[in-house]
Amino acid sequence: MPTCKDCGHSLPTTSGLNKHIASSKSCRQKWQDRLKSFSVNVFDIIQGYSAGGSLDEEDEDEQVHTMVDGPDVDVDEPEIPASADTVPQREHRRVHVEEVPDSDAPMRHASDDTRWIEPYPLESNGDEGVLGPFKDDEEWQLAKWLIQNVGQNQTDKFLKLPIIQSRGNLSYTNNRSFLTKIDALPTTGPAWQCNIIKVAGDQVDANGDMMSAELELWRRDPVTCVRELIGNPTFKDMMAYAPEHAYADNEGKCRIYDEMWTCDWWWETQGKLPKGATIAPLILASDKTSLSQFRGDKSAWPVYLTIGNIEKATRRQPRKHAAILVGYLPVAKLDCFSKATRSVAGYRLFHDHWLPAGREGVHMVCADGRMRQVHPILAAYVADHPEQCLIACTKESYCPKCRVHRDSRGELLSSLLRDPERTMTMLKQKETGRRVAAYTREGLRPVYHPFWADLPFANIFASITPDILHQLHKGVFHDHLLKWCTEIAGEKEIDERYRTMTNYPGLRYFSQGISLVSQWTGTEHREMQRVFMGVLAGAVQPKVAQAARAVLDFIYYAQFHSHTSQSLDALQLALDEFHQHKQIFIDLGTREHFNIPKLHSMEHYVESIKSRGSADGFNTEFPERLHIDFAKDAYRATNRKDYVAQMTRWLARQEAVVQFEAYLDWRLERDVEDEQHEALSDGGNAEVEADEQHLPNSDVQPTPLSRILAALASIAQTFGGLNFMPALSLYLRTTFLQVSATTPVVSQWDRFDGYRRLSIPVPESIDRIRATPYSPPVGRSSATPARFDTVLVQTAPNENNAHTQGTALEGLQVAQVRLLFNLPSHLQISGQPFQLALVEWFTPFRAREGVIQMHAVSRSYSGQAPRTEVIPMRRIMGSCHLLPKFGTQVDKSWTADNVLDICKTFYLNPWIDSYSFFHFRGS
Repeated sequence: MPTCKDCGHSLPTTSGLNKHIASSKSCRQKWQDRLKSFSVNVFDIIQGYSAGGSLDEEDEDEQVHTMVDGPDVDVDEPEIPASADTVPQREHRRVHVEEVPDSDAPMRHASDDTRWIEPYPLESNGDEGVLGPFKDDEEWQLAKWLIQNVGQNQTDKFLKLPIIQSRGNLSYTNNRSFLTKIDALPTTGPAWQCNIIKVAGDQVDANGDMMSAELELWRRDPVTCVRELIGNPTFKDMMAYAPEHAYADNEGKCRIYDEMWTCDWWWETQGKLPKGATIAPLILASDKTSLSQFRGDKSAWPVYLTIGNIEKATRRQPRKHAAILVGYLPVAKLDCFSKATRSVAGYRLFHDHWLPAGREGVHMVCADGRMRQVHPILAAYVADHPEQCLIACTKESYCPKCRVHRDSRGELLSSLLRDPERTMTMLKQKETGRRVAAYTREGLRPVYHPFWADLPFANIFASITPDILHQLHKGVFHDHLLKWCTEIAGEKEIDERYRTMTNYPGLRYFSQGISLVSQWTGTEHREMQRVFMGVLAGAVQPKVAQAARAVLDFIYYAQFHSHTSQSLDALQLALDEFHQHKQIFIDLGTREHFNIPKLHSMEHYVESIKSRGSADGFNTEFPERLHIDFAKDAYRATNRKDYVAQMTRWLARQEAVVQFEAYLDWRLERDVEDEQHEALSDGGNAEVEADEQHLPNSDVQPTPLSRILAALASIAQTFGGLNFMPALSLYLRTTFLQVSATTPVVSQWDRFDGYRRLSIPVPESIDRIRATPYSPPVGRSSATPARFDTVLVQTAPNENNAHTQGTALEGLQVAQVRLLFNLPSHLQISGQPFQLALVEWFTPFRAREGVIQMHAVSRSYSGQAPRTEVIPMRRIMGSCHLLPKFGTQVDKSWTADNVLDICKTFYLNPWIDSYSFFHFRGS
């Protein structure tokens, strides 16, 4: 029978004991005195001891504030005065640079004015000893491969193989000596430390003792991590130390917002610091992730840190190691708490002990070798919506950034942003037991000491950045817009349209439609968005299509890597257009309201981009990618017992190896291949490359098809080039007339070298254009359908189209490539192009259709045959994607392989990729 340890009173149940402690003043006080040594306890959470009520429900505030009587407080009237910061003048933003003294010069001793000290040169000249504990580069390369790819047991077996022992001549002969070498590397990262957090709950065990738990918080010093990043010479040419304003015009009217240092927050914060200060904008990211795939419930909660001084293109590449794992937050079930207090205890635990505050600048050597007074300041926090609310101490049914009422989130309102000082005032007053009306109205949680309360110059609410993956791709598009439109058009019709969609390089083909897809990722969401407007056109009411197009435009604008004032205006106009037409979903019965957190979050994108930079620099896909290296791979390297400690040890060794390799590259001045160059050169099947001006690149040698094209009849049969000979003859006559030469005659015995693909580099990608015939099945390999892509071709100077004047489509027309080939040597003429393409023309662009805002085209005919022409490859400006005009229902005879040949009318798809959207919709 449970017994009170203080008064000896016995109760029949633990619930009765809980009530006894809550009602007895003396027993309750003694419990509180014993709990002072705990970091988190039930008295901190609810200001009292109670066994009843659920703090997860919306009436939690009434349950909490009735425990202690006190006056009603409303902090809305009057408002807490805002800080009187003004826009800083330019002279306040100058960065003072202190030169680092030359290490070779003698140093004056601090305590003796007459003696000079010359340090002994510890490092020998040349490259001797540069490999640290390893005797040569081959031994180091083997060690690097082993630590990055092989487990400890297998490493030990490998090093003990007789052939390795006899011929390897290695300085490490087993796993122990091998790890000793790795631990001796001079490039150790920030040290790990483990803090034990004691947690006391409100549950009593069978002995009458209050249940408690000890949790481990593994963390590193954030200042040391910043020192590692800002001083890494690898980032020397990718680093900024002061804010700037960038403009797209000479008049300074069109701002550019991309990197963090080009935006408003850094500019404004710089003026609040002393002259000579350098800001290191801290970007934190956290996301709880599962470690065990098929069994067990192991999970980790990593927190990553990077700095806004490093350009975002570098931060997004995991191989650049521009982000550091700064800690593992404790993951616990908190069984010592009842259901009524467990949720709030989790909130309280998250904010406990893990991010120390610092107000003074720290001297750091930066990547350019200069010493600066660096102020690490929290600038951005990357997280999904539940974690955003956890950070902001708000309920998930409220906005973590602004004070909008939860029932008004579906409206386009300009709500006041949350203020840290005002929020802390409410929390402190709530902690005393007062009734705070604004506390309830704004959906705050009883977390009275959040980690951000004492951080200098930090506004945690403004630091919460857009989350493109969860808010737009998964949230607004997949969870809402797609479901609404599918309900209106019908699941069967939507599936049929996705199955019948025209092909395009890299576009996912949903052979079974989308209703049977069981696992969705950001990749599937983006693939559906690329053709979504073509799927909807004709299947839904015009107002539905217009609202959907506005959402799609918003998603694509939000993904711009660099914004201007105009693109942000277009982003806002897209959001406004959706709200103007959203009523149609209520009228059709698919929605009752729009109080959706992720839909409301779209209202904060413009201001967030102006303040912190383009949203692609803060995407939650980045920390999810880091989970592979810092959580999942680390966990697989453990024995599953006390795994967090083993994970930190494994990660420390991995980081030491990576940093040592970077040091060797810098010290030995070795060339490091750029990842973007690797991406562009990947896929070595590209037969014809072109530079940015779309001219043939003479450095790349074309590779012919697997067979030489022989007879002209074979070309017509294999590639569908029925008019190849007349088109080629016309091209030769025109070309030879320009040089006053006799036109040669094309013979049926002439042979032509053909190419499978034309590749044209575009920003951050390669545009690949295919002209491949049908390939029959061979053995176990299935047949490969023919692929003849559509392209945009430069028209003649005298061909004008009023519908495209002043746009990126001016002077362009759609054509389908049938054949990419070389002229035989006897048909070539000096100075004239010999790399040619056989194309079939489409009609000039028609005017944009008002609702879907797409240009329509049809096939162009000469008599009964497609209008065909041979053109130089350099006239091909890039690929394009044509969406079939399905009408109200899909033609049953259409398939993905024949729709391009059967369908009569198509739409030019501006959403096929970001490059096309920027030129055809965003410009």
